[in-house]
Amino acid sequence: MGKSVLSAVGRTAKRAVIGGVKAAGDTAEAVIEASADVLKTALEGVADVAVAVIENTRKVVRGAIHAASDTGEDVGTVTKAAVRGTVKAAADVGGDVAQVAVAATKGAVKAAEEVGADTGKALNHAVRGAIDAAEEIGEETAHAVRDVLVKSVDGAKDIIKSPLK
Repeated sequence: MGKSVLSAVGRTAKRAVIGGVKAAGDTAEAVIEASADVLKTALEGVADVAVAVIENTRKVVRGAIHAASDTGEDVGTVTKAAVRGTVKAAADVGGDVAQVAVAATKGAVKAAEEVGADTGKALNHAVRGAIDAAEEIGEETAHAVRDVLVKSVDGAKDIIKSPLK
């Protein structure tokens, strides 16, 4: 296949997702936990968490989606779960949750394109995953995430206007 397009963090996320999915019966929960754990680990000892969390979010989400593609897992389920995991991890480490939601969503679309998956479906799952995580954090966070996704991600407005499931 040639050289991997994934960074070291992305490859770590890919391995963590594959291992988590094999060990657990619940793909979504395994991906949420693996994504959050890899992001938090990547941030250990980093001086500028604000920049590092956004950069590493993209890498973690891409790694998770590549893992789904390689293992035959549902890319949509993994996309939504990876975005949820990174957004929740960002909140745990004091990152800008709204900006992480944007980075995770854009990373998901890019990764879907890389693996030949439907980018429209990836966008839909990523937006829904970001909003689900934000709602778990709190109403104010959910509002901020919705606002920034609408302003920063092409196509997010249409997804957010539709009933979220």
